[in-house]
Amino acid sequence: MIRLYNEQLSGNCYKLRLFMALLGIAHERVPVNFHPGREHKQAEFLELNPFGQLPVIDDDGFVLRDAQAILVYLASRHDSAGTWFPADPKRRARVMLWLTVAEDITRSASAARLHDAFGYDLDAPACRAAAHRLFAHIEDHLGDREAAEEGWLVGASPTLADIACFPYIALAPEGGIALTRYPALRRWIARVKSIPGFIGMPGIFALGIDAEAT
Repeated sequence: MIRLYNEQLSGNCYKLRLFMALLGIAHERVPVNFHPGREHKQAEFLELNPFGQLPVIDDDGFVLRDAQAILVYLASRHDSAGTWFPADPKRRARVMLWLTVAEDITRSASAARLHDAFGYDLDAPACRAAAHRLFAHIEDHLGDREAAEEGWLVGASPTLADIACFPYIALAPEGGIALTRYPALRRWIARVKSIPGFIGMPGIFALGIDAEAT
């Protein structure tokens, strides 16, 4: 069984919990106290990930860090239909592009959230400004996709692109980044929440039900 080194309030950990829930992948969660315990910076955890970052998985001795890399690994192993990480070279390349965008969202919207919600010493105004510039581009892209009757970041069905980008966009208000000016982005958030098997986390609620309890 996969072991997920997990922090409940981490959007990057959540995207793995969400994806494994959607695919029905059994896993064990190993709690890591990110804040205030900073267990991810202690020697025991650094043996797993010398970069001192969450998430990390251990799949029967195969240890892998980085949320986007783990998503690709999980899809490659457990999605035989290729729905989430398409085999078509052009679609796969577009998915990979959005996995890179997900890192930009982490450096901007997530960083603002770290400042506001967790007290990290970061330049929150600069992070918010960067997030708004990024969200404006995503808003335009999603508007174009809706006009083409394809409401997802890549194509007519959800892919890893949507899972990778979703958490820190949905959590952006916790970093002082209002989503009111982004109607297409908000409709996309609702579409992600409507995917069968969707689970929430604190700050992100499933449609009509409470956030994930565990």
